[in-house]
Amino acid sequence: MTSTTLDIGSDGADLPAATSRGTTVINDAVVAKIAGLALRDVTGVHAVGGGAARALGAIREAISSADHSQGVSIKVSGSRVAVDLSIVAEYPQPLQQVAADARTAIIDAIENLVGLEVTEVNVTINDVHLPDEADEAPLS
Repeated sequence: MTSTTLDIGSDGADLPAATSRGTTVINDAVVAKIAGLALRDVTGVHAVGGGAARALGAIREAISSADHSQGVSIKVSGSRVAVDLSIVAEYPQPLQQVAADARTAIIDAIENLVGLEVTEVNVTINDVHLPDEADEAPLS
């Protein structure tokens, strides 16, 4: 498991290591989870993850152990992070708008809550969920 180390001052601003008042270590899994949680309120995102990830997520949900980072992959390099995201969109939502809204939500969440600069968010739409399909519960 990898992590990001940030030197934080009492006002939340980055400080040089020599004058640091402590070190904050944020595990990469936490960054991925925050990205996944940011998608809960994005209109048009039905589910996160590909087919296998959603099947595993359904099993986890059945035993009350949801994985909010499902379908989210991150790569942290210093104070920057790149995100790869896999989603199922709701039909008939405009797919480009769903991807743009998901991208904005993830960037806002990571930059505001974690303090890392998001360099890119790559969105893959694996499927479109039709309103009459009852195979899985919507993202919430």
